[in-house]
Amino acid sequence: MNRTGSLALALVLAPAAAIILILLIRRARAAEALNLVASAIALIASFALLASVGDGDAAFENSYVIIDGLATWMILCAAIVYFLASIYAIGYMRLLDQEDRLHRFYAMFAGFALSTLVGPMMNNAGIYWIAIELTTLISTFLVAFEREASSIEAAWKYIIVVSAGISLALLGTVLFYWSGTFALGPTYDMTWKTLQEVAPRLSPALVSLSFLLVLIGYGTKVGLAPMHTWLPDAHSEGPAPVSALLSGALLNTAMVGIVRYLVVADAAGISGLARGALLALGAFSLFVAALFIVRQTGVKRLMAYSSVEHMGVIALGFGFGGPLGIAGALYHMLNHSLNKSAMFFGAGALMRAYQTKRIRGIRRVMRQFPALGALWLAGAVAITGAPPFALFLSELTIIRAGLSGSQFFLIGLMAVLLIIIFIGFLNHFRTMYFESGKSETGEIGPVSLWCVAPMWLALAPLLVMGLWWPQVLWEHFQSVAHALDATRIAEAAR
Repeated sequence: MNRTGSLALALVLAPAAAIILILLIRRARAAEALNLVASAIALIASFALLASVGDGDAAFENSYVIIDGLATWMILCAAIVYFLASIYAIGYMRLLDQEDRLHRFYAMFAGFALSTLVGPMMNNAGIYWIAIELTTLISTFLVAFEREASSIEAAWKYIIVVSAGISLALLGTVLFYWSGTFALGPTYDMTWKTLQEVAPRLSPALVSLSFLLVLIGYGTKVGLAPMHTWLPDAHSEGPAPVSALLSGALLNTAMVGIVRYLVVADAAGISGLARGALLALGAFSLFVAALFIVRQTGVKRLMAYSSVEHMGVIALGFGFGGPLGIAGALYHMLNHSLNKSAMFFGAGALMRAYQTKRIRGIRRVMRQFPALGALWLAGAVAITGAPPFALFLSELTIIRAGLSGSQFFLIGLMAVLLIIIFIGFLNHFRTMYFESGKSETGEIGPVSLWCVAPMWLALAPLLVMGLWWPQVLWEHFQSVAHALDATRIAEAAR
Protein backbone atom coordinates (compact mmCIF):
# COMPACT_ATOMS: atom_id res chain seq x y z
CA MET A 1 0.00 0.00 0.00
CA ASN A 2 1.40 3.41 -0.98
CA ARG A 3 1.43 6.59 1.06
CA THR A 4 -2.03 7.72 -0.09
CA GLY A 5 -3.54 4.38 0.84
CA SER A 6 -1.88 4.45 4.26
CA LEU A 7 -3.26 7.92 4.93
CA ALA A 8 -6.76 6.89 3.87
CA LEU A 9 -6.53 3.86 6.14
CA ALA A 10 -5.42 6.02 9.08
CA LEU A 11 -8.32 8.36 8.40
CA VAL A 12 -10.75 5.48 8.74
CA LEU A 13 -9.07 3.53 11.52
CA ALA A 14 -8.72 6.44 13.95
CA PRO A 15 -12.46 7.03 14.57
CA ALA A 16 -13.20 3.31 14.15
CA ALA A 17 -10.71 2.43 16.89
CA ALA A 18 -12.11 5.22 19.06
CA ILE A 19 -15.61 3.73 18.76
CA ILE A 20 -14.44 0.30 19.88
CA LEU A 21 -12.38 1.62 22.80
CA ILE A 22 -15.15 3.96 23.96
CA LEU A 23 -17.68 1.11 24.05
CA LEU A 24 -15.22 -1.11 25.91
CA ILE A 25 -14.15 1.46 28.53
CA ARG A 26 -17.61 3.08 28.94
CA ARG A 27 -16.32 6.10 30.87
CA ALA A 28 -17.25 9.67 29.96
CA ARG A 29 -13.82 11.31 30.38
CA ALA A 30 -12.06 8.53 28.52
CA ALA A 31 -14.63 8.81 25.73
CA GLU A 32 -13.97 12.57 25.44
CA ALA A 33 -10.23 12.02 25.16
CA LEU A 34 -10.45 9.11 22.71
CA ASN A 35 -12.82 10.98 20.42
CA LEU A 36 -10.63 14.09 20.50
CA VAL A 37 -7.49 12.11 19.68
CA ALA A 38 -9.29 10.35 16.82
CA SER A 39 -10.46 13.67 15.39
CA ALA A 40 -6.92 15.09 15.57
CA ILE A 41 -5.51 12.06 13.72
CA ALA A 42 -8.25 12.35 11.09
CA LEU A 43 -7.49 16.05 10.62
CA ILE A 44 -3.75 15.46 10.17
CA ALA A 45 -4.42 12.60 7.74
CA SER A 46 -6.84 14.74 5.72
CA PHE A 47 -4.25 17.50 5.26
CA ALA A 48 -1.68 14.91 4.24
CA LEU A 49 -4.15 13.38 1.77
CA LEU A 50 -4.78 16.79 0.23
CA ALA A 51 -1.04 17.22 -0.28
CA SER A 52 -0.62 13.72 -1.75
CA VAL A 53 -3.45 13.99 -4.28
CA GLY A 54 -1.20 16.14 -6.46
CA ASP A 55 0.52 12.90 -7.45
CA GLY A 56 -2.68 11.81 -9.21
CA ASP A 57 -5.92 10.00 -8.38
CA ALA A 58 -5.63 6.73 -6.49
CA ALA A 59 -8.09 3.83 -6.38
CA PHE A 60 -8.06 1.01 -3.81
CA GLU A 61 -9.98 -2.10 -2.83
CA ASN A 62 -10.83 -3.16 -6.39
CA SER A 63 -11.69 0.45 -7.29
CA TYR A 64 -14.37 0.72 -4.61
CA VAL A 65 -12.39 3.51 -2.93
CA ILE A 66 -11.09 6.57 -4.77
CA ILE A 67 -8.89 9.37 -3.52
CA ASP A 68 -9.17 12.25 -5.97
CA GLY A 69 -9.24 16.02 -5.72
CA LEU A 70 -12.98 16.27 -5.02
CA ALA A 71 -12.95 13.50 -2.41
CA THR A 72 -9.95 14.89 -0.53
CA TRP A 73 -11.51 18.35 -0.36
CA MET A 74 -14.75 17.03 1.10
CA ILE A 75 -12.79 14.87 3.54
CA LEU A 76 -10.81 17.91 4.66
CA CYS A 77 -14.00 19.92 5.31
CA ALA A 78 -15.50 17.06 7.33
CA ALA A 79 -12.29 16.42 9.29
CA ILE A 80 -11.97 20.08 10.29
CA VAL A 81 -15.53 20.20 11.59
CA TYR A 82 -15.08 16.87 13.38
CA PHE A 83 -11.99 18.17 15.18
CA LEU A 84 -13.54 21.51 16.16
CA ALA A 85 -16.80 19.89 17.26
CA SER A 86 -14.88 17.33 19.34
CA ILE A 87 -13.20 20.14 21.29
CA TYR A 88 -16.50 21.95 21.74
CA ALA A 89 -18.35 18.80 22.80
CA ILE A 90 -16.16 18.42 25.88
CA GLY A 91 -17.48 21.67 27.34
CA TYR A 92 -21.02 21.47 25.95
CA MET A 93 -21.95 17.86 26.69
CA ARG A 94 -20.88 18.14 30.34
CA LEU A 95 -23.69 20.68 30.78
CA LEU A 96 -26.36 18.11 29.90
CA ASP A 97 -25.95 16.10 33.10
CA GLN A 98 -25.87 12.83 31.15
CA GLU A 99 -22.63 11.35 32.50
CA ASP A 100 -23.90 7.77 32.39
CA ARG A 101 -24.77 8.13 28.67
CA LEU A 102 -21.90 10.27 27.42
CA HIS A 103 -19.81 7.33 26.23
CA ARG A 104 -22.68 6.35 23.93
CA PHE A 105 -22.83 9.87 22.57
CA TYR A 106 -19.13 9.92 21.74
CA ALA A 107 -19.26 6.47 20.15
CA MET A 108 -22.11 7.58 17.89
CA PHE A 109 -20.44 10.94 17.29
CA ALA A 110 -17.24 9.25 16.10
CA GLY A 111 -19.35 6.89 13.98
CA PHE A 112 -21.20 9.80 12.39
CA ALA A 113 -17.93 11.57 11.64
CA LEU A 114 -16.52 8.35 10.18
CA SER A 115 -19.49 8.04 7.81
CA THR A 116 -18.99 11.61 6.54
CA LEU A 117 -15.28 10.92 6.00
CA VAL A 118 -15.85 7.64 4.17
CA GLY A 119 -18.73 8.81 1.95
CA PRO A 120 -16.68 10.99 -0.43
CA MET A 121 -14.20 8.12 -0.96
CA MET A 122 -16.80 5.76 -2.38
CA ASN A 123 -16.03 5.15 -6.06
CA ASN A 124 -19.07 2.96 -6.71
CA ALA A 125 -22.38 4.80 -7.05
CA GLY A 126 -24.28 2.09 -5.20
CA ILE A 127 -21.80 1.92 -2.32
CA TYR A 128 -21.89 5.71 -2.10
CA TRP A 129 -25.67 5.50 -1.63
CA ILE A 130 -25.13 3.04 1.23
CA ALA A 131 -22.65 5.41 2.86
CA ILE A 132 -25.13 8.30 2.68
CA GLU A 133 -27.87 6.14 4.15
CA LEU A 134 -25.50 5.16 6.95
CA THR A 135 -25.02 8.83 7.86
CA THR A 136 -28.79 9.09 8.24
CA LEU A 137 -29.11 6.08 10.53
CA ILE A 138 -26.32 7.18 12.87
CA SER A 139 -27.17 10.88 13.02
CA THR A 140 -30.84 10.19 13.80
CA PHE A 141 -29.88 8.87 17.24
CA LEU A 142 -27.63 11.88 17.83
CA VAL A 143 -30.43 14.33 16.98
CA ALA A 144 -32.65 12.63 19.58
CA PHE A 145 -29.88 12.23 22.17
CA GLU A 146 -31.28 14.75 24.68
CA ARG A 147 -34.56 12.78 24.81
CA GLU A 148 -36.76 15.85 24.82
CA ALA A 149 -40.11 15.70 23.04
CA SER A 150 -38.98 18.26 20.47
CA SER A 151 -35.71 16.45 19.71
CA ILE A 152 -37.43 13.07 19.34
CA GLU A 153 -40.00 14.63 17.01
CA ALA A 154 -37.19 16.22 14.99
CA ALA A 155 -35.40 12.87 14.74
CA TRP A 156 -38.52 11.15 13.43
CA LYS A 157 -39.11 13.91 10.91
CA TYR A 158 -35.48 13.73 9.86
CA ILE A 159 -35.38 10.02 9.19
CA ILE A 160 -38.78 9.94 7.45
CA VAL A 161 -38.17 12.88 5.10
CA VAL A 162 -34.55 12.03 4.34
CA SER A 163 -35.28 8.32 3.85
CA ALA A 164 -38.00 9.23 1.34
CA GLY A 165 -35.51 11.38 -0.53
CA ILE A 166 -32.75 8.78 -0.37
CA SER A 167 -35.20 6.21 -1.75
CA LEU A 168 -35.58 8.38 -4.84
CA ALA A 169 -31.79 8.58 -5.08
CA LEU A 170 -31.69 4.77 -4.97
CA LEU A 171 -34.24 4.58 -7.78
CA GLY A 172 -32.17 7.02 -9.82
CA THR A 173 -29.04 4.95 -9.14
CA VAL A 174 -30.80 1.78 -10.32
CA LEU A 175 -31.99 3.53 -13.49
CA PHE A 176 -28.46 4.78 -14.16
CA TYR A 177 -27.19 1.23 -13.83
CA TRP A 178 -29.94 -0.09 -16.09
CA SER A 179 -29.17 2.50 -18.76
CA GLY A 180 -25.54 1.38 -18.69
CA THR A 181 -26.48 -2.25 -19.36
CA PHE A 182 -27.57 -1.35 -22.91
CA ALA A 183 -23.99 -0.33 -23.70
CA LEU A 184 -21.87 -2.44 -21.32
CA GLY A 185 -23.89 -5.61 -20.86
CA PRO A 186 -25.88 -6.95 -17.90
CA THR A 187 -23.05 -6.60 -15.36
CA TYR A 188 -20.35 -3.98 -14.94
CA ASP A 189 -18.54 -2.00 -12.27
CA MET A 190 -20.62 1.11 -11.59
CA THR A 191 -17.69 3.38 -10.83
CA TRP A 192 -17.92 7.11 -11.44
CA LYS A 193 -15.35 6.85 -14.24
CA THR A 194 -17.28 4.06 -15.94
CA LEU A 195 -20.50 6.09 -15.84
CA GLN A 196 -18.72 9.15 -17.22
CA GLU A 197 -17.11 7.24 -20.08
CA VAL A 198 -20.27 5.39 -21.13
CA ALA A 199 -22.55 8.42 -20.72
CA PRO A 200 -22.35 9.60 -24.38
CA ARG A 201 -23.79 6.22 -25.47
CA LEU A 202 -26.72 6.25 -23.02
CA SER A 203 -30.32 7.17 -23.75
CA PRO A 204 -30.74 10.92 -23.04
CA ALA A 205 -34.32 10.40 -21.85
CA LEU A 206 -33.35 7.67 -19.40
CA VAL A 207 -30.34 9.62 -18.12
CA SER A 208 -32.51 12.73 -17.70
CA LEU A 209 -35.02 10.86 -15.55
CA SER A 210 -32.25 9.17 -13.57
CA PHE A 211 -30.46 12.45 -12.89
CA LEU A 212 -33.60 14.24 -11.74
CA LEU A 213 -34.34 11.43 -9.28
CA VAL A 214 -30.78 11.53 -7.96
CA LEU A 215 -30.87 15.32 -7.71
CA ILE A 216 -34.09 15.29 -5.69
CA GLY A 217 -32.88 12.40 -3.54
CA TYR A 218 -29.46 13.71 -2.62
CA GLY A 219 -30.82 17.26 -2.71
CA THR A 220 -33.06 16.25 0.17
CA LYS A 221 -30.00 15.25 2.18
CA VAL A 222 -28.19 18.45 1.16
CA GLY A 223 -31.14 20.50 2.38
CA LEU A 224 -32.01 22.18 -0.92
CA ALA A 225 -35.50 23.69 -0.95
CA PRO A 226 -38.23 22.54 -1.20
CA MET A 227 -36.84 19.24 0.15
CA HIS A 228 -35.27 21.02 3.15
CA THR A 229 -38.10 20.55 5.64
CA TRP A 230 -36.16 18.17 7.92
CA LEU A 231 -33.15 20.44 8.24
CA PRO A 232 -34.40 23.27 10.52
CA ASP A 233 -35.77 20.81 13.07
CA ALA A 234 -32.82 18.40 13.09
CA HIS A 235 -30.20 21.15 13.16
CA SER A 236 -31.97 23.11 15.87
CA GLU A 237 -32.98 20.26 18.19
CA GLY A 238 -29.81 18.16 18.22
CA PRO A 239 -26.90 18.94 20.57
CA ALA A 240 -24.79 21.84 19.26
CA PRO A 241 -21.73 19.72 18.29
CA VAL A 242 -24.06 17.44 16.31
CA SER A 243 -25.61 20.48 14.60
CA ALA A 244 -22.13 21.61 13.57
CA LEU A 245 -21.31 18.20 12.08
CA LEU A 246 -24.68 18.02 10.32
CA SER A 247 -24.26 21.43 8.73
CA GLY A 248 -20.51 21.57 8.17
CA ALA A 249 -19.80 17.96 7.15
CA LEU A 250 -22.93 15.98 6.25
CA LEU A 251 -24.37 18.47 3.74
CA ASN A 252 -21.06 18.60 1.85
CA THR A 253 -20.81 14.81 1.81
CA ALA A 254 -24.26 14.56 0.23
CA MET A 255 -23.38 17.27 -2.31
CA VAL A 256 -20.60 15.01 -3.62
CA GLY A 257 -23.17 12.69 -5.17
CA ILE A 258 -24.90 15.52 -7.00
CA VAL A 259 -21.60 16.83 -8.36
CA ARG A 260 -20.44 13.42 -9.59
CA TYR A 261 -23.76 12.69 -11.27
CA LEU A 262 -23.74 16.18 -12.80
CA VAL A 263 -20.54 15.26 -14.64
CA VAL A 264 -22.24 12.12 -15.96
CA ALA A 265 -25.21 14.20 -17.12
CA ASP A 266 -22.90 16.65 -18.88
CA ALA A 267 -21.11 13.82 -20.66
CA ALA A 268 -24.49 12.35 -21.69
CA GLY A 269 -25.41 15.59 -23.46
CA ILE A 270 -28.19 16.74 -21.09
CA SER A 271 -26.20 19.56 -19.54
CA GLY A 272 -28.97 22.11 -20.11
CA LEU A 273 -31.57 20.12 -18.17
CA ALA A 274 -29.21 18.99 -15.41
CA ARG A 275 -27.62 22.34 -14.72
CA GLY A 276 -30.90 24.17 -15.14
CA ALA A 277 -32.53 21.97 -12.49
CA LEU A 278 -29.59 22.43 -10.10
CA LEU A 279 -29.61 26.20 -10.62
CA ALA A 280 -33.37 26.34 -10.03
CA LEU A 281 -33.06 24.46 -6.73
CA GLY A 282 -30.13 26.65 -5.68
CA ALA A 283 -32.02 29.87 -6.37
CA PHE A 284 -35.19 28.58 -4.69
CA SER A 285 -33.17 27.60 -1.63
CA LEU A 286 -31.91 31.16 -1.34
CA PHE A 287 -35.46 32.46 -1.68
CA VAL A 288 -36.85 30.15 1.02
CA ALA A 289 -33.93 30.90 3.35
CA ALA A 290 -34.47 34.64 2.96
CA LEU A 291 -38.16 34.35 3.88
CA PHE A 292 -37.56 32.27 7.01
CA ILE A 293 -34.43 34.07 8.22
CA VAL A 294 -36.21 37.41 8.28
CA ARG A 295 -39.09 36.04 10.39
CA GLN A 296 -37.16 33.59 12.57
CA THR A 297 -37.65 33.43 16.35
CA GLY A 298 -35.39 30.50 17.34
CA VAL A 299 -31.65 31.02 17.54
CA LYS A 300 -30.55 27.60 16.24
CA ARG A 301 -33.29 27.54 13.62
CA LEU A 302 -31.82 30.82 12.39
CA MET A 303 -28.49 29.03 11.88
CA ALA A 304 -30.27 26.11 10.22
CA TYR A 305 -31.95 28.28 7.60
CA SER A 306 -28.59 29.89 6.98
CA SER A 307 -27.38 26.40 5.99
CA VAL A 308 -30.22 26.19 3.45
CA GLU A 309 -29.01 29.52 2.07
CA HIS A 310 -25.40 28.47 1.71
CA MET A 311 -26.20 25.09 0.20
CA GLY A 312 -28.16 27.08 -2.37
CA VAL A 313 -25.11 29.25 -3.05
CA ILE A 314 -22.93 26.14 -3.48
CA ALA A 315 -25.51 24.60 -5.81
CA LEU A 316 -25.41 27.78 -7.92
CA GLY A 317 -21.62 27.57 -8.08
CA PHE A 318 -21.63 23.99 -9.35
CA GLY A 319 -24.56 24.80 -11.63
CA PHE A 320 -22.67 27.68 -13.26
CA GLY A 321 -19.68 25.38 -13.61
CA GLY A 322 -16.37 26.22 -15.21
CA PRO A 323 -13.15 26.93 -13.33
CA LEU A 324 -14.63 29.92 -11.49
CA GLY A 325 -17.90 28.25 -10.53
CA ILE A 326 -16.25 25.10 -9.23
CA ALA A 327 -13.49 27.02 -7.43
CA GLY A 328 -16.05 29.29 -5.78
CA ALA A 329 -18.27 26.37 -4.74
CA LEU A 330 -15.38 24.36 -3.28
CA TYR A 331 -14.00 27.38 -1.44
CA HIS A 332 -17.48 28.15 -0.13
CA MET A 333 -17.81 24.62 1.21
CA LEU A 334 -14.75 25.04 3.41
CA ASN A 335 -15.70 28.55 4.45
CA HIS A 336 -19.25 27.53 5.33
CA SER A 337 -18.01 24.52 7.30
CA LEU A 338 -15.76 26.73 9.42
CA ASN A 339 -18.23 29.57 9.79
CA LYS A 340 -21.34 27.53 10.52
CA SER A 341 -19.45 25.47 13.09
CA ALA A 342 -18.56 28.66 14.95
CA MET A 343 -22.14 29.89 14.73
CA PHE A 344 -23.62 26.69 16.15
CA PHE A 345 -20.95 26.66 18.86
CA GLY A 346 -21.92 30.17 19.94
CA ALA A 347 -25.64 29.45 19.68
CA GLY A 348 -25.37 26.27 21.74
CA ALA A 349 -23.29 27.90 24.47
CA LEU A 350 -25.63 30.89 24.78
CA MET A 351 -28.74 28.73 24.74
CA ARG A 352 -27.35 26.82 27.71
CA ALA A 353 -26.22 29.99 29.47
CA TYR A 354 -29.54 31.83 29.02
CA GLN A 355 -31.60 28.60 29.21
CA THR A 356 -33.72 29.50 26.20
CA LYS A 357 -33.91 28.77 22.47
CA ARG A 358 -35.68 32.02 21.68
CA ILE A 359 -33.86 34.95 20.13
CA ARG A 360 -35.78 37.42 22.30
CA GLY A 361 -34.75 35.55 25.42
CA ILE A 362 -31.05 36.33 24.81
CA ARG A 363 -29.98 39.88 25.73
CA ARG A 364 -26.80 41.94 26.08
CA VAL A 365 -24.53 39.14 24.89
CA MET A 366 -21.43 41.30 24.65
CA ARG A 367 -21.85 42.59 28.19
CA GLN A 368 -22.31 39.11 29.66
CA PHE A 369 -19.71 37.26 27.54
CA PRO A 370 -17.23 39.67 25.92
CA ALA A 371 -14.99 37.09 24.21
CA LEU A 372 -17.73 34.74 23.05
CA GLY A 373 -19.93 37.69 22.12
CA ALA A 374 -17.25 39.26 19.94
CA LEU A 375 -16.51 35.97 18.19
CA TRP A 376 -20.18 35.18 17.59
CA LEU A 377 -20.87 38.65 16.23
CA ALA A 378 -17.85 38.40 13.92
CA GLY A 379 -19.17 35.03 12.78
CA ALA A 380 -22.60 36.55 12.10
CA VAL A 381 -21.03 39.22 9.89
CA ALA A 382 -18.98 36.56 8.12
CA ILE A 383 -21.88 34.15 7.54
CA THR A 384 -23.84 36.87 5.72
CA GLY A 385 -21.04 37.10 3.16
CA ALA A 386 -19.67 40.45 4.26
CA PRO A 387 -15.99 41.36 3.76
CA PRO A 388 -13.26 40.88 4.85
CA PHE A 389 -14.19 37.27 5.61
CA ALA A 390 -13.72 34.35 3.24
CA LEU A 391 -17.39 33.76 2.39
CA PHE A 392 -17.43 37.14 0.64
CA LEU A 393 -14.57 35.99 -1.59
CA SER A 394 -16.16 32.64 -2.45
CA GLU A 395 -19.57 34.21 -3.15
CA LEU A 396 -17.91 36.85 -5.33
CA THR A 397 -16.17 34.10 -7.30
CA ILE A 398 -19.50 32.32 -7.86
CA ILE A 399 -21.06 35.60 -9.01
CA ARG A 400 -18.18 36.06 -11.47
CA ALA A 401 -18.82 32.56 -12.78
CA GLY A 402 -22.48 33.40 -13.34
CA LEU A 403 -21.65 36.65 -15.10
CA SER A 404 -19.15 34.93 -17.37
CA GLY A 405 -21.93 32.50 -18.32
CA SER A 406 -24.40 35.34 -18.97
CA GLN A 407 -26.67 34.21 -16.12
CA PHE A 408 -27.68 37.79 -15.42
CA PHE A 409 -31.16 37.08 -14.04
CA LEU A 410 -29.91 34.50 -11.55
CA ILE A 411 -27.04 36.72 -10.45
CA GLY A 412 -29.42 39.65 -9.93
CA LEU A 413 -31.80 37.45 -7.94
CA MET A 414 -28.91 36.03 -5.91
CA ALA A 415 -27.64 39.51 -5.09
CA VAL A 416 -31.07 40.75 -3.96
CA LEU A 417 -31.69 37.70 -1.77
CA LEU A 418 -28.22 37.89 -0.20
CA ILE A 419 -28.87 41.53 0.73
CA ILE A 420 -32.23 40.61 2.31
CA ILE A 421 -30.55 37.79 4.25
CA PHE A 422 -27.77 40.13 5.37
CA ILE A 423 -30.27 42.63 6.78
CA GLY A 424 -32.58 40.03 8.33
CA PHE A 425 -29.82 37.94 9.90
CA LEU A 426 -27.98 40.84 11.49
CA ASN A 427 -31.24 42.37 12.70
CA HIS A 428 -31.66 39.35 14.96
CA PHE A 429 -28.18 39.96 16.34
CA ARG A 430 -29.08 43.59 16.96
CA THR A 431 -31.88 42.26 19.17
CA MET A 432 -29.59 39.91 21.09
CA TYR A 433 -26.73 42.36 21.47
CA PHE A 434 -28.19 45.83 21.81
CA GLU A 435 -31.82 45.69 22.95
CA SER A 436 -32.38 46.02 26.68
CA GLY A 437 -34.21 43.42 28.71
CA LYS A 438 -33.68 40.43 30.97
CA SER A 439 -33.20 36.78 30.19
CA GLU A 440 -36.31 34.61 30.41
CA THR A 441 -35.02 32.71 33.45
CA GLY A 442 -33.38 35.66 35.18
CA GLU A 443 -30.17 33.66 35.66
CA ILE A 444 -27.27 33.40 33.25
CA GLY A 445 -24.91 30.47 33.53
CA PRO A 446 -21.19 30.29 32.73
CA VAL A 447 -19.61 29.33 29.40
CA SER A 448 -16.72 26.87 29.34
CA LEU A 449 -13.41 27.69 27.68
CA TRP A 450 -13.88 24.43 25.78
CA CYS A 451 -16.83 26.13 24.03
CA VAL A 452 -14.96 29.33 23.16
CA ALA A 453 -11.61 27.94 21.98
CA PRO A 454 -12.94 26.19 18.82
CA MET A 455 -14.67 29.42 17.79
CA TRP A 456 -11.25 31.09 17.67
CA LEU A 457 -9.90 28.18 15.64
CA ALA A 458 -12.78 28.45 13.16
CA LEU A 459 -12.95 32.21 12.68
CA ALA A 460 -9.23 33.03 12.45
CA PRO A 461 -8.78 31.07 9.17
CA LEU A 462 -11.93 32.71 7.77
CA LEU A 463 -10.37 36.14 8.23
CA VAL A 464 -7.02 35.07 6.80
CA MET A 465 -8.58 33.34 3.78
CA GLY A 466 -10.81 36.36 3.20
CA LEU A 467 -7.75 38.55 2.79
CA TRP A 468 -5.57 36.01 1.01
CA TRP A 469 -6.63 33.17 -1.26
CA PRO A 470 -3.72 30.70 -1.05
CA GLN A 471 -2.33 29.82 -4.48
CA VAL A 472 -2.10 26.16 -3.54
CA LEU A 473 -5.87 26.06 -3.00
CA TRP A 474 -6.54 27.76 -6.32
CA GLU A 475 -4.35 25.19 -8.07
CA HIS A 476 -6.22 22.38 -6.34
CA PHE A 477 -9.57 23.82 -7.39
CA GLN A 478 -8.40 24.08 -10.99
CA SER A 479 -7.30 20.45 -10.97
CA VAL A 480 -10.75 19.45 -9.66
CA ALA A 481 -12.41 21.58 -12.36
CA HIS A 482 -10.27 19.86 -14.98
CA ALA A 483 -11.25 16.44 -13.62
CA LEU A 484 -14.93 17.39 -13.73
CA ASP A 485 -14.73 18.64 -17.34
CA ALA A 486 -17.36 16.52 -19.05
CA THR A 487 -16.27 17.57 -22.56
CA ARG A 488 -12.77 16.24 -21.98
CA ILE A 489 -14.16 13.01 -20.51
CA ALA A 490 -16.52 12.45 -23.44
CA GLU A 491 -13.76 13.04 -25.98
CA ALA A 492 -11.49 10.61 -24.16
CA ALA A 493 -14.26 8.01 -24.18
CA ARG A 494 -14.60 8.30 -27.96
